Amino acid sequence: MKEEELKQIFLAEAQDSFEQLNRLFTQLEKNHADREVTEAIFRIIHTLKGNAAAMGFEDVASVGHLLEDIFSEIRKGNITLTSMVFNDLFKAIDKLGEMIEGVKVDKKVPYKGMRAKLKVILRNLKGEIEYEHTQGGESSDKKDKEIEATLQKQMEEELTESQKETLASEQPVPIGVPLADEFMDEEEKKSKITFSDFVQVPVSKLDTLLNLVGELAIEKDRIIAQGASVGATNEYTRLYRITSDLQYSVMGVRLVQVGALFHKFHRIVRDVASIENKKVNLDLQGTEIEIDRNVLQIISDSMIHLVRNAVSHGIEGPEERRKKGKKEQGTIQLRATSDKEYVIIEVIDDGYGIDANKIRKKVVEKNLATPEAVASLSDDDIVKFIFEPGFSSVDNVTSVSGRGVGMDVVKKAVDAVGGKINIKTVLGQGTTFSLSLPSSMAVKSALLFIINNTEYAIPLSFTEAVISVKKTSIHKVGSGLVTTHLDDTITVMFLRDIFDCKDTEELQNPQLLHRSFDQIEDSEAKINIVVVSVDNKMIGFVVDRLLQQKEIIEKPLGKPVENARFISGATILGNGNVCLVLDANDISEFLFKPTFATV
Repeated sequence: MKEEELKQIFLAEAQDSFEQLNRLFTQLEKNHADREVTEAIFRIIHTLKGNAAAMGFEDVASVGHLLEDIFSEIRKGNITLTSMVFNDLFKAIDKLGEMIEGVKVDKKVPYKGMRAKLKVILRNLKGEIEYEHTQGGESSDKKDKEIEATLQKQMEEELTESQKETLASEQPVPIGVPLADEFMDEEEKKSKITFSDFVQVPVSKLDTLLNLVGELAIEKDRIIAQGASVGATNEYTRLYRITSDLQYSVMGVRLVQVGALFHKFHRIVRDVASIENKKVNLDLQGTEIEIDRNVLQIISDSMIHLVRNAVSHGIEGPEERRKKGKKEQGTIQLRATSDKEYVIIEVIDDGYGIDANKIRKKVVEKNLATPEAVASLSDDDIVKFIFEPGFSSVDNVTSVSGRGVGMDVVKKAVDAVGGKINIKTVLGQGTTFSLSLPSSMAVKSALLFIINNTEYAIPLSFTEAVISVKKTSIHKVGSGLVTTHLDDTITVMFLRDIFDCKDTEELQNPQLLHRSFDQIEDSEAKINIVVVSVDNKMIGFVVDRLLQQKEIIEKPLGKPVENARFISGATILGNGNVCLVLDANDISEFLFKPTFATV
């Protein structure tokens, strides 16, 4: 996170803390014995002090530390507040407010006199020297000097030589006596009310705003489409630009830094490593990368599974790592990078790696595929079986792993946001899980096409190419179809074959994927194919006609069709038509899972 952004967040929280302290001090002055208010004041001051120290604002942290000490003693019951000391405490809070404002405008505010005065208050309240309000007619120069001399002597006994030099410039000031240089124009300062530059807005309001902007974008497309029909396209150029800027501005408000999620894993890694008796270091990179809050929230549980598995399955124990010539302490790296409209999040460990042969045995044992099919699959394809429900490569069940839950949840969550997950592993060196996630769920780039006179869309995140081939270039293999693309053999399916099915039983027909192909009589006929990539498998979707590339706002399907197969959602086009969005993952599962069972 950039330093200026951190500073703005600190100022927003500090200003809020300052306002709360003023309110709570007023309550405490009315009822000195209010334990709940005392605890609240202590917590707020403690947090403010810690944040200021972390940001390097030592002046705010110094005054906050002394106030914290005073209220720590009050909490313990060692000292009792009296009405005489509240004026000075209110002045200390005012000084704290001035210092926070000084941070905002990069102005140094004198504070050493107030710090020294707080030290006097603390020692007087603890009974180390006599406390007496020394203002107006009740004060005496002799008494003031006696208090200062006693305090000076006690403090010097506890200080080092270097600290004594610092103390010389910070003489304590008697309680109740204003500090001339630091408290000028007090009445003017008290009457000034400051407001934070930050406004806290519930996420639900942002969601509502984004939905309204989405409706505006749809209406914009409709108006522009109408204008295009009468040749008035240029009339709406400004409307298009303004609505697009508004849409992306609202989307930008919903973006949060991935560090908000990454920083939570320090404790998770520590706890799992402790259970497993392993030494693990967590390294975070790219925490400033921004992503839609909803995306981050949906994949948060998935990230927990990946990190826990990296510690439990990936990292070896200290003794085993020493034997392999590795450092005793393993390393897990969470890294985020930005790639156009996508955010790539990687979970990297330097542990065992994934043993493909071990996975092969487990696949056969669990009847997920036949031995023949397993033997024909590459190591990369075999490793993907870890995403199957109930699959676990661990023989012993522990409190962390071995129950066969987790990785399938990861896959479903990534699919739900329109992302992809890939695995790279080297046995003995480590494993990398790479999640490619859309930076925003609000707007998707999609390719529009027509099947059976109906408009459909598929997200560009899945689309690799658009090609046109002759019927003679497509061949039957078993119950499916294949063709070649860039010297690779890819599976081909006519989308109308699955959308023409009347029920699920018809989907099980072995000759289903040959229907449309057999109906084409002209062997030289051109066939439009959208090549998509799902789980590193290339599939060619045959469509009737290609339309255009377009940004869409996808909405989930409502009841009673929320569980419709092969469809992930819908959008409304500029012409007012409802356009269904294909679920490429579901279609891929339909195509390939039966293959494993029949080979």
